[in-house]
Amino acid sequence: MHANEELEEADRLMTICNSCRYCEGLCAVFPAMELRRSFADGDLNYLANLCHNCGACHVDCQFSPPHEFNVNVPKTLAQVRAKSYRSYAWPRMFQPMFDRNGLAIAVVTAISIALFILGFALWHDPKVLWAGGDFYRLMPHKVMVALFGGVSLFALLAFVMGFRNFWKDIGAGETSAGNGKTIWQAMRDAGSLRYLDGAGAGCFNEDEYPTDKRRFYHHLTFYGFMLCFAATSVATIYHYVFDWPAPYGWSSLPKLLGISGGIGLLIGPIGLMREKRRRNPELVEKSQFGMEAAFIVMLFATGLSGLLLMVLRETPAMAIMLAVHLGTVFSLFLTMPYGKFVHGLYRFGALVYYASERSPDPDMSYTSK
Repeated sequence: MHANEELEEADRLMTICNSCRYCEGLCAVFPAMELRRSFADGDLNYLANLCHNCGACHVDCQFSPPHEFNVNVPKTLAQVRAKSYRSYAWPRMFQPMFDRNGLAIAVVTAISIALFILGFALWHDPKVLWAGGDFYRLMPHKVMVALFGGVSLFALLAFVMGFRNFWKDIGAGETSAGNGKTIWQAMRDAGSLRYLDGAGAGCFNEDEYPTDKRRFYHHLTFYGFMLCFAATSVATIYHYVFDWPAPYGWSSLPKLLGISGGIGLLIGPIGLMREKRRRNPELVEKSQFGMEAAFIVMLFATGLSGLLLMVLRETPAMAIMLAVHLGTVFSLFLTMPYGKFVHGLYRFGALVYYASERSPDPDMSYTSK
């Protein structure tokens, strides 16, 4: 017996698919499935996080609804995937956050932190609210570092512990799957979104015409986020290593990285939300929309508030924009371990494990491209 109904259904479907094997050339899920004769909970969670939900198998399947076998692999694995996020979350007392309205939690947290920062400024020096230019007049640098350093360390610890739970559950730790070769292969597959293309056709939407737009917007969002992270990292090095405190000029490296990343975080999330609304409802788990939308909205808000802060820095609107931006970033980092962000972490781990299972040739192609 499996731990829940979703795993029971996934076991039934994988047993049917393992007998058919028509879809083995579509993505990594089915070759990984074929290495197993039976499916423990950890195996099903591994396959679910390996799935990119492109929908190609649903369109190709001869047993999909209205057939009596009722095979719907994308939706079932999406349900299992969502349950796995909850079960791996650390600490356990925060697991119920996956059951809440993720967007409401993220927005309320962001507003609360923004109000806290503005209240701190009013208590410290009310004149700062109407003076542009210096961030650290609104909030001292040490206070800012302590506040965001603390939430970043907590998020990092939650990610590490959650990934440890996932890695142990799928059995990867027992096979020493994580080595240089498999990690490098997983980085290549994740960085190119190799399996988000329906074997070359793209992702399927409500009109059943595949497109490659999800991959494009995923790239903009991911690399936009990484550019923003790089901007913050470079600015930290400037501050502590070279004693070059902010603000930095428009042609400086932190600014150029931040502007590029901010633009990516504007276009990418808008595109992802648009594509999400166009997905075939038969392929997605509707109960997870709030959690997924929260992550997309918070990424967009981070990019937008960051760019507006750059433009309005020397104006009286600087203080409010800084509070809004810091509140948004704080909320993003605090809720990341308990929202859609974890799918990237577990999917990367699944790709590492898949690469180890395909050794000695983890780069073997199962697609037509």
